[in-house]
This record gives sequence, structure tokens and C-alpha cells, in this order.
Amino acid sequence: MYDLLIIGAGPAGLGASIYASRYKLNHIVIGGEIGGQVVEAWEIENYAGIESISGKDLMEKFVKQTKDLGGVIVQGSVNSIARLQDGFEIVVGDGKKYEAKTVILALGMKARKMNIPGEDKFLGKGISYCATCDAMFFRGKDVVVLGGGDSAATAAIHLAEFANSVQLLYKEGTKCFEPAWDQKMAETKKIACGSFEKIDEIMGNEKVEGIVYETKDGQKKELAIQGVFIEIGSVPGVVVAQNLGVRTDEQGYIFVNQDQSTNVENVFAAGDATTGSNKFRQIITAVAEGAVAAGSVYKKLKLNTSKK
Repeated sequence: MYDLLIIGAGPAGLGASIYASRYKLNHIVIGGEIGGQVVEAWEIENYAGIESISGKDLMEKFVKQTKDLGGVIVQGSVNSIARLQDGFEIVVGDGKKYEAKTVILALGMKARKMNIPGEDKFLGKGISYCATCDAMFFRGKDVVVLGGGDSAATAAIHLAEFANSVQLLYKEGTKCFEPAWDQKMAETKKIACGSFEKIDEIMGNEKVEGIVYETKDGQKKELAIQGVFIEIGSVPGVVVAQNLGVRTDEQGYIFVNQDQSTNVENVFAAGDATTGSNKFRQIITAVAEGAVAAGSVYKKLKLNTSKK
């Protein structure tokens, strides 16, 4: 039986593993996507100590450090987690079972859908939730980015390197780009920004051919495009946590205490899927929460044991 099992291999999970190794905790990391959503980031400029780096390259550094310190990473999805008398049993997709005394849930986020007509129909046929993954497939084409946050802005900037033109549309009143990204978009001649009140439809036959939307003043507009990139944020992927009885808020985020503990004994949580760090979902806060969670596990298992 492991001291600790970490579910999730993004910044929070790998950060927790790095600290768990230094605390000499016998542990394992299980994650469906090694590196988490960060690997999709085209450019990161706000991680302390690194001026600019792609998400893929940054997470490769995380993985290397995790393994160099002795951490074991298993790629796979967690099918179920159940309580044992002295810990937890986790079953992964291939049927293999792992047992651990404690668990850190570093579950991360998944892309949020807009649920508009045509969205499901054209997934993979012109609709994408990952500009970093799919930008090269739209070389010389006209595309739309939907979203008003930094992820939408960075997606538009990255797409401008490949596409013929990029139209960024955000819902009226939701524009909140960092000034630095706003400036970069303005300097990129291929990007045009506008707002919408409602997206009516994504059109096409076999593939995306256009989008219809309404403006604040009620005008209906149609754009002929070949790609739609949806960048409206993410939702926490906490189904595993909820099945274990972990308490979440109305948005699905895991309630955590200052030590990253949850309402379930010996279950801790870290990263974007928690209510910690004022829900400031950044790589640096995810790593910090992972470190705090690992430290809390160490205190729970090792320091308490030494007092007996």
C-alpha cells in the first residue's frame, strides 16, 4: 500500500509529487493526460523564473523533475475510487488496482462547451477547443475564436500565425483580456475583434462553413469561416471526487481548507478544481496547492506516527 496516491498529472499533481518525493513519501501519480491542460498553452509568460515558454516544454520540465526525484507516473484514467478500512482503492482504465493510505485529488479542468446548434455535429470537423493542437490544420483559412478571456486572446494570436484571418468574438460585457494580450492582438494585423449577444448557429454540410450570430442591437450577422475555436474557460472534472463524497460548491469546485484537506478524512485536493487560492486558476497557484497538500499528507502520516 502506498503512502499517497495523486490523481492528476498536471501542475498540481506533479508539484505534489515533487514535494512528496522530498518528504520521502511512497507515492504514485495517475493521470489521463500527462501535463494536464497546460500542454495546450502556446506561450506562457507569467510563470516565475521563466520569461517565456510553451506549455508543452514547461510540463516536460515538470515531468523530468518528478521522475528524477523518484516519482512514478502512470498514464490512465481513474474509473473508481473506494474506501478501505485503512485507506483507499483506486481502479484505473485497464483494470489495475492501487491502494494508498491518502489521496490528493489534482483533477484539473475540462473545456467548457457553449451548447450552441452545430457544436457537437462539427466537433473535429472545424470545431476545436485547442488552438495549440489544431492551428496548423487551418493554414490559409478564415477562423473564429469565441471567448473574452486570456485563453481566447492567446488562441487568436497563435492562430494568426497560420490562418488567413482571425475574428475574435466575445459575448457582450465579457471582454477581460490582460492589457499585454490586447496590445499583441492590436499589433497582429490578421485579428479583428467584435462582440455578440447570441450565437445562433454554426453552419455547414460535412464541415464548418459559417457562423451566425446576433449583436447587441439585434442585427443578425453571418461569417463565412472554416474553423471555430471555443475558448470560454473550463469546468472542474470532479466526478471521481463527488463519488467519494467530497464536498463541492455550486460550480463543482472542491471545498478545501488551508491545508488542502477536504471533508473526507485523508483526502486532500489541489489545483484548478478547488476553491483554494481564491479560485485564481494559474500554474503557479496549482503548484503551490500541490506542495501544501503533500506537506499536509507528510504531517498526517509521518509526524503523527512519530508521536505515538
